[in-house]
Amino acid sequence: MVTAAADKPRIVTDAEWEARQQLAACYRVFDMLGWSEMIYNHITLKVPGEDHAFLINPFGLHFSEVKASNLVKIDIDGNKLDDSPYPVNRAGFVQHAVFHRHLPDVHCIMHTHTTAGMAVSSLEGGLQPINFYACNFAGQIAYHDFEGVTVRDEEGARLVANLGDKRMLLLRNHGIVAMGRTLPEAFIKHWSLQRACEIQLATLSMGKPLTVAPEVVAVHQRDLHMAQVPGGAGAADFAAMVRLVDRVDTSWRE
Repeated sequence: MVTAAADKPRIVTDAEWEARQQLAACYRVFDMLGWSEMIYNHITLKVPGEDHAFLINPFGLHFSEVKASNLVKIDIDGNKLDDSPYPVNRAGFVQHAVFHRHLPDVHCIMHTHTTAGMAVSSLEGGLQPINFYACNFAGQIAYHDFEGVTVRDEEGARLVANLGDKRMLLLRNHGIVAMGRTLPEAFIKHWSLQRACEIQLATLSMGKPLTVAPEVVAVHQRDLHMAQVPGGAGAADFAAMVRLVDRVDTSWRE
């Protein structure tokens, strides 16, 4: 849990303020890890107790400038639900809103244009089972063909259809989309897929990779839970990264 270190606005519930702080911390963690893309890309989080409302970054600010107080609260139709002076990037709203609308189990969505993520999404065959982290995702990643910048509502139906029952998505020629029931769960999934992509890039640059056999992948996925820290998927990992961010700057809490 991200604990409060600044007074929350009176109009914001305790639950929303905690969600705001957790999401703001995540933006700072992403920046620390080198996953910022100028003022673009998005991480969204549902507002607790408000199924049709979610928080998104203010368009025009760098990830390193995001704070709990300047996150924008919008509904799934794109209407602002607070008095934020900042606009919302339509490319972010269209993609995230369609998933928040149709996937009740998805509370957090992360989309990035990391070099490794974009490179693997642009490779024929996509992610390959050739390293530890890639084996986590074998058979669990959906793909969606590139249709240009995601600003048209009608693409939403195809995004949902191509995702199906999966909760990890590689947008071909575009990048990573990670989804989770909680923000820490989405974070650890994004982190692991990013690592898988980085290692695939390094491996393919050296020659022919060793492919892990399907029966070994099945055992690996079966046993992964035994290597997790108690407390929920990604909880300890995300908390550790927030502590690292706090050593440099705590302004995200404001």
